[in-house]
Amino acid sequence: MFKKLSPNVKSSITRSITQTFEQYMSDIDWDEDKYDIETYMAYWREYITTKALWYTNIPEDMKSNPKFHEDLAQRINENIVRILNEPPSEEQIAAIQMMQEALDTHYEYDCKAEAVYVETLLKNHINAQ
Repeated sequence: MFKKLSPNVKSSITRSITQTFEQYMSDIDWDEDKYDIETYMAYWREYITTKALWYTNIPEDMKSNPKFHEDLAQRINENIVRILNEPPSEEQIAAIQMMQEALDTHYEYDCKAEAVYVETLLKNHINAQ
């Protein structure tokens, strides 16, 4: 069913998944113990119904079709796996390491998105000093 969507809508859905997942993880400080799929899905539903322009372009009969929701769940899972497996860039690693040495902190990060979170956190600490 997902294959029937235009490439632009599919791309918008992927961006929405990425944005909501990264925002949710940031809101829980990338703490895996706080992660809850049901809470994330509530986040996702809120986002697509209030902010995602692509959602209004999907016909109601498609939105109510269980196959569409299965395809969407699969797309969400694939994107979350991709986000979590994308390694931080060398530039991110170097910048974070320098800031951690300056601040005497030891934040850990496992993927590029989490590195963005840590980098922002460290920059905020530096700017607050």
